[in-house]
Amino acid sequence: MLISEASKLANLTKKAINYYIEQNLIFPDSLENGYRHFSDKDVERLKEISVLRKLGLSIEEIKMICTDDASSAIQKISVRKELSLQRDKAQKAILDKLSYGYSFAEIHKELEAIEQSATVTEKLLEAFPGYYGRFICLHFARFLDEPIETSEQQAAYEEIIAFLDNAPSIDFPIEIQSFLVENTKHINTDDIHDMIENTKKSLEDPQKFLSGNRERLEQYLEYRQSEEYKQSPVYHMQKILKEYNRTSGYNDVFIPAMKKLSSSYAKYYEQMENANEKLLLQYPEIAALNKLNE
Repeated sequence: MLISEASKLANLTKKAINYYIEQNLIFPDSLENGYRHFSDKDVERLKEISVLRKLGLSIEEIKMICTDDASSAIQKISVRKELSLQRDKAQKAILDKLSYGYSFAEIHKELEAIEQSATVTEKLLEAFPGYYGRFICLHFARFLDEPIETSEQQAAYEEIIAFLDNAPSIDFPIEIQSFLVENTKHINTDDIHDMIENTKKSLEDPQKFLSGNRERLEQYLEYRQSEEYKQSPVYHMQKILKEYNRTSGYNDVFIPAMKKLSSSYAKYYEQMENANEKLLLQYPEIAALNKLNE
């Protein structure tokens, strides 16, 4: 079909279609007479592009979706949109302060904190693959809204950036990659936030969490000792992540720097260690299991 028919079917102007051709989003065939021929597949792609544009995606973001794994690219873009909304909310709060009479000098550090948070979260999203990257990014994002006020915090920030710029990639075998994609493709940012929030609540009162989840924890421990678990993709994935965290500098560089950069993360980390101590006291077999899996 010619561009006039493709335009009607896709509900796009000829000018828009020509623009998407120029941007290498669609590749219609050229006929001998110089006209372009659009296939049914080209029209479907145009409809998809139209939907994505209405959702506010840029040409570069649409290129990511068209050239990479579509589901993975959309999930990554969704996280970026979520973080962008958080930054917009923080910027609006600063604008409100200006309207209330705060000086530009007074809000300068808050603006810097937003920019620094954007840099770290973007690099986190790029440094770690798939669902793991989305979870890590959203997990740490909530600790990155504090202004840098000391030389120690500045040094920690620079250390984090250097680590993320130079961190080696995580090499998951193909079967684990497939497992991750298949089992996390329906998990959105709201689901991740719920998981993070539930973890936060369990750390605030670990004794209550342990008492209320005793049966489930015992079932989990029993499963961890089974052959089924040791042959599962989850077991092999956790071993790879544990080794990566040990050798990449994640445990020795990134985490200590995060504790120095963010007082809220340092407090969270302390709560996590306290909860782990209580867990090991009630279930000492967990320590033995961790030793076996090292």
